[in-house]
Amino acid sequence: MKRKMLVVGILFAFFLSFFTGISFAEKPTYIVASDISWPPFEYVDEQGRYVGFDLDVMREIAKIEGYDIKIVDVAFDSIIPGVVAGKYDIGASGFTITEKRDEVVDFSDPYWSSDQAILVRKDSGLNIITALSQGRTIGAQRGTTGASWIKENLIEKGVDVKLKLYETYPMAVLDLVNGNVDAVIQDEPASRASVAKEKNIMIAGIIVTGEQFGFLVKEGDPKGILPKINEGMKKLKASGKWDELVEKYFGK
Repeated sequence: MKRKMLVVGILFAFFLSFFTGISFAEKPTYIVASDISWPPFEYVDEQGRYVGFDLDVMREIAKIEGYDIKIVDVAFDSIIPGVVAGKYDIGASGFTITEKRDEVVDFSDPYWSSDQAILVRKDSGLNIITALSQGRTIGAQRGTTGASWIKENLIEKGVDVKLKLYETYPMAVLDLVNGNVDAVIQDEPASRASVAKEKNIMIAGIIVTGEQFGFLVKEGDPKGILPKINEGMKKLKASGKWDELVEKYFGK
């Protein structure tokens, strides 16, 4: 009897191990890289949690499509190189879909539209024209389309402005508040979040760029992640949860 029970126990352990192994194999974990300093898309809340529209969307899609994610905080201009190198599986950090980026990574369907906003101090007396005029110092985060816009539309066209680059946009906004730069160019939704937090700055004007944000993966999508993201977004929108997240983070 003891011998039979021992054999049954061994067989049970074997089958449990076997089926558990299958379960884990069918539910992969993807590493999501995000620059967690850019509300309302990604930031750290008062409890130290990684939150924001992008990150909540990533979590909801993972639930719908049956995989796990691990979110890591990465400097914005290091995310794409990390995805290209296979260090991270997904980039989720308000990335504008551009031809240059599309040459090295693959994008999901667009999920957000944005323009660029010009931030100035309320007491500066600057407007959308004078904030970008000769002699001004303008801040932007390194590797962003805001920084590219300043280079391509001002500096390369002969406007004598100085571009000051930062590791994060909150650092650029803080320098603006302290009077170390004349203006900051940043995506409109994040700029509105900056204005809500810092009462002595304002949006002087909007630069209509018609940008589209997308989540990104390694070129060729070797792990087959993009269909899951795109399908997950469709299901999320159909369920009404997408609208809940928009209301939560953008109030609209």
